[in-house]
Amino acid sequence: MKSKLRIGLAGGGLLGRLCAWRLALRNHEVTLFDAGDFERPGGACWTAAGMISPLSELVSAEPEVYHMGMRSLDIWPQWIAELERQTGMSASYRQAGSVVVAHPLDKAELAQFQCDLNAKLPADDALQWLDREGVAKLEPGLADHFEQGLYLPSEADVNSRLLLNALLAALRQSGVRLVSDTLVECSAHRMHWSSGSERFDWVIDVRGLGASRNMTGLRGVRGEVMIIETSEVSLNRPVRLMHPRYKLYAVPRLNGQIIIGATEIESADMSPISLQSTLELSSALYALNPAFAEARVVETSVNCRPALPDNLPRVTREPGLICANGLYRHGYLLGPVVVGQVLDQFHSEKQYAA
Repeated sequence: MKSKLRIGLAGGGLLGRLCAWRLALRNHEVTLFDAGDFERPGGACWTAAGMISPLSELVSAEPEVYHMGMRSLDIWPQWIAELERQTGMSASYRQAGSVVVAHPLDKAELAQFQCDLNAKLPADDALQWLDREGVAKLEPGLADHFEQGLYLPSEADVNSRLLLNALLAALRQSGVRLVSDTLVECSAHRMHWSSGSERFDWVIDVRGLGASRNMTGLRGVRGEVMIIETSEVSLNRPVRLMHPRYKLYAVPRLNGQIIIGATEIESADMSPISLQSTLELSSALYALNPAFAEARVVETSVNCRPALPDNLPRVTREPGLICANGLYRHGYLLGPVVVGQVLDQFHSEKQYAA
């Protein structure tokens, strides 16, 4: 059995960084390739709101997403603590739950959400119905605008950009070789690029949509987000607004910034955010609190999430090659569990053989 492996990883997004970090902690020799810049990744990981929300997803996602997400809620605090000890950098992980609200005209949407969630939740998982006083206690910025809501206390979120920066620092500290601006193709034991190739004991392909030519059924799902900045309204945790047409999420970040999104479009189009989406996001945010009218839009972003036909992640293995893909819009929700599935491929003597 080879105790130390030479491993080539393709894809420097969330999965690639987490895999490289955990493998380096096991003293393997890791090279991480990315088609872009490690300082500002081009994938969906950079624009994501970083919500770790298995209960919120249970209504529309497969039960497997919920169960994997609950395992992620156990893993993330441990990994974040390790990462912050190693680098001295904060990833701004927060487990303060999330709040779901609806205006009186949309109370049927909220009631249906609660009914669907109760029907699928295990008996020991809690959600709390909020009256006006309960909403005001958790989110004073919404106190005058909502008389009902739901509180999902176990949910969490992480500042995706701070986390990615901390992971990059950890990779450098751990001696991971970083190869940027290099478009690669993956095969068993070998990474190929325009001017050459390199052999490894194992190749791990976590390129997301970059692996479209190699993975049947992989598609892009477009998402559009805005980052606004305001001193007029503050939130303490992720908030979701139920609406018949769109389900807005608003996730507070540092320095009065809030990342908002709602759109999910079956397209791999990477052109700038549409006027329609901008209007809908702005309108939904205004409906959350009219004081958001004075907010400043500091960034709009578009990205495409890699998804398979069942919208579930997939990890496959053949001798010398492991592929993990299809995290859809659940990258931060499912990332640690999928990384664990990748690492599990190295546990037997047979799997270690080059």
